[in-house]
Amino acid sequence: MRHAQTALNPFTMMTDPESILQAMERSDRLNRLQRHVCRPLDRPLIPKVKASELAAYDREIDLSADEEVDGEI
Repeated sequence: MRHAQTALNPFTMMTDPESILQAMERSDRLNRLQRHVCRPLDRPLIPKVKASELAAYDREIDLSADEEVDGEI
């Protein structure tokens, strides 16, 4: 009966995680799943930018924004 209550109430599952882990280890359906490891974040897709280059870019943007504001007034 306790197993049925645990299965119906997800909050009860949070209070007894060890029983959930044991049930997962015994699960035939989970053991039959094909497993493989995906590591999409091993290599960064965004190139690293040096701090000096970033600071120069920020200054350029700030100066162009100031020029636009001065030209409008």
